[in-house]
Formats: sequence, C-alpha cells, structure tokens
Amino acid sequence: MAIIRPRLVWQRASVLRLIQETPQVKSLVLEVPGWEGHRAGQHLDVRLTAEDGYQAERSYSIASAPGALSSGAGAEVTLTVERLDDGEVSPYLTDVLRPGDEVEVRGPIGGWFTWRPEEGGPLLLVAGGSGIVPLMAMIRQRAAVGSPVPVCLLYSCRGYEEIIYRQELDRLAAADADVGVVYTLTRSQPVGWQGYERRIDQAMLEAVAWAPEERPLAFVCGPTPLVESVATLCVALGYTPERIKTERFGPTGGATSTTP
Repeated sequence: MAIIRPRLVWQRASVLRLIQETPQVKSLVLEVPGWEGHRAGQHLDVRLTAEDGYQAERSYSIASAPGALSSGAGAEVTLTVERLDDGEVSPYLTDVLRPGDEVEVRGPIGGWFTWRPEEGGPLLLVAGGSGIVPLMAMIRQRAAVGSPVPVCLLYSCRGYEEIIYRQELDRLAAADADVGVVYTLTRSQPVGWQGYERRIDQAMLEAVAWAPEERPLAFVCGPTPLVESVATLCVALGYTPERIKTERFGPTGGATSTTP
C-alpha cells in the first residue's frame, strides 16, 4: 500500500531572535506553531510576498536540532542565511527582519540527506561555506541526545572570519574527544594560522577521515564542485557509495540531494 503523506502547506512563523554568525551570515530563530518536528539535514521553504503581489521563494537548511521548544505556542526552528548581494530573499531576511516580524514557511522538506542518532556512524561531515548548516543540525542533535557516535567535521571556508558557528564548533570539539573539527582556509589566513590552506584534496581527506573498514557515514554539503570532488575522493578512499550522501547548494540558496 502506498503511503500518502500530508500535503505541505504554508504557515506563518514569528522571528524570535537574530544571531550574527559572520559578516554575511545570520541565523533566524523562528517560532513555528504546530510544528511536528524535523530530521537533522532537512530544510524549509521561505516565501516573501511584496505589496504588489509578487512572490519569491527560497529553500534554507534547518540549523537547529530536532525537538527544541519555544517559550510560546510552538517550536524553535533555526535557519541560517547567507546574504547574497544580488539575492531577492536573503537581503530581506538578513537586513530587514526584526524580532516579532513574521515570514511564511513550508516544511520540513527532504528525507535522503538526513541523520538520526540511531543510524550510528562514525560520521564524516564535509562542508563548504554555508554547506555547514544541515551538518550543524546533525552535530547539535548528537550533542543534545548525548550520542556516543564519533564525528569528524572537515570544513572549507575562504577565510577565518567566514567560519560559521566557529565558537560553538570549537567549544564542542574541546569538550568531547569524539568530536573532531578541522578547518581549511582557501583564500586568506590569520597571522599564525597552522591549519590547512588549500582546497580539500585526497591527502587532506586521508589525513582526517575515518578508515573505510570502519564503515563511516559521509555527508557532504556545499557548492557543486566541492561536493562532486569530495564524493569522488571518498569513493577512491574505499568508502561505500551507498553510505555517501551529498547535497549541492545552488546560487539561489536551493539544495539538491543525490548519491555520488
């Protein structure tokens, strides 16, 4: 018998607070009434409507762990948005919205690029730029439920100031020996930087990734060139293709999940 899923409908969500993550990135903490929950890795559609009736929609990954409740009548759902100078939606979300404002949302959406603690690991998480967002939901869920699953995050950014969630990631890694966080900065590095200074390559993956015999689950998210390169390198390292999940971010903030 086919499973009939309920049709997703648009609903109003209230902005509880805004968090400046980097100069170009903000997190929007929303209160969503009647929220039935999500899986780490899923995303939401956001719709804006102009006074003349023109509408624009974009998809944004959910950054919060499942299960967060607000102090009001709904759940807390966090979206992290990178401001694109020529974008139709992101400048409004990052520059105009204030606490108490409302936006239309629809979701959660997506079922392939998701992780639940009972699925185990170890986890290899590879991100480029804002591709960290759905992976951060996985890291936060692991911490929230006290999961013992080991995790290694390899995160590529253009510069140190563009590392989203840097303080939180560093704090989690310092507090838990089973959480590894490795950064590579591809364009600029601060004085005294001792980490990687190049795009992710085979040597870097071999140095930080889990051995294939440990049957890791790999999640790769970011711009298409990074995702395709890393997925190919993981297969070359001996990872099982079925245990490599990828999500490509497009120029408008949309996401596409595929297998390598």
